[in-house]
Amino acid sequence: MMKLHINLFWSDEDKSWVADAPDLKSCSALADTPEEALHELEVAMKAWLETAKDKGLPIPKPRYRPAIYAAE
Repeated sequence: MMKLHINLFWSDEDKSWVADAPDLKSCSALADTPEEALHELEVAMKAWLETAKDKGLPIPKPRYRPAIYAAE
């Protein structure tokens, strides 16, 4: 899988950990723990990329430096 930047943060509004890949529009996941959020995002990213490939849609090149950040 592509190396993409991942944002990982706690959302007071959702009362959940959020993981998102800003290079992949609307690709994010919510979970009770940071580890679960990252796992669910990996599943979502794989599905996002497979769907784009199957439909012949462009896959964006990474704009952000690949990294994982966590903040509480």
